[in-house]
Amino acid sequence: MKTQTGSKSKATVWVVEKGQVRPRQDQLTTEEPLEIRLVSPEKTIAITMRTPGADFELAAGFLYSEGVISCKEDIQRMSYCVDKSVDIEQRYNIVNVTLGEGLNPDLQPLERHFYTTSACGVCGKASLEALRLRGCPVILPQPIVTAEMIYDLPDKLRAAQGIFKATGGLHAAALFDAQGQLLNLHEDVGRHNALDKLIGSALLSEQLPLSDHIVMVSGRSSFEILQKSTAAGVPIVCSVSAPSSLAVSVAKEFGITLIGFLRGERFNVYTGFERINVYKNKG
Repeated sequence: MKTQTGSKSKATVWVVEKGQVRPRQDQLTTEEPLEIRLVSPEKTIAITMRTPGADFELAAGFLYSEGVISCKEDIQRMSYCVDKSVDIEQRYNIVNVTLGEGLNPDLQPLERHFYTTSACGVCGKASLEALRLRGCPVILPQPIVTAEMIYDLPDKLRAAQGIFKATGGLHAAALFDAQGQLLNLHEDVGRHNALDKLIGSALLSEQLPLSDHIVMVSGRSSFEILQKSTAAGVPIVCSVSAPSSLAVSVAKEFGITLIGFLRGERFNVYTGFERINVYKNKG
């Protein structure tokens, strides 16, 4: 039995422990599909499983990361579905996007997103060549950050994960400045959705590119995490787990410092070690 409220759902679970069974109220992470539609031309460009909330940021971040738009002004309007024939609850699972006049993006590569799960991975067009063709620049070799500051990022991320504390079932993407101050955080059942929300928020508030910033994601760093970070101009990407081989290739080619296995006072630097100051009290 389950009831739903926003990003969390209540459920009755049965706990089996040491031969005993007891019921308990628990909270689950809500997962629902989000359909992203263009109004003109009328086309569904993605259906992804996500955690409800920050849907406009998710849509904007997705469109920016995939090269459909290049700035906030390319989006004329975003709204939830107003079709009366659609069940009222499901209307909030459809975001309509009206692009700016004269914008005519190539949508054929987006066919790989007609349905995506919340898991990260390489799909179809996801390749280094696609990023090269988009003209993403190599990121400048700043900022320089200390190892001590990097050590503290996981604790700051976890402390800010409100929904995760209640459900234990969400990934997060966090944005930090070069001094390690948490600036923004989004949660979702999928790492790439959380990052799209983070980037979309920066896009809509006209903060892109994210130069002199650090992005940290829970879980691993996949190609899509690095693809989106490259598009947003992020110089340093951290995760608590391992990166994929293609993620390392993207980071190396586009000048990103890629950090993995960030746990306690330990982490691995896969690319861009020159941005890390390991030694205390030295420039």
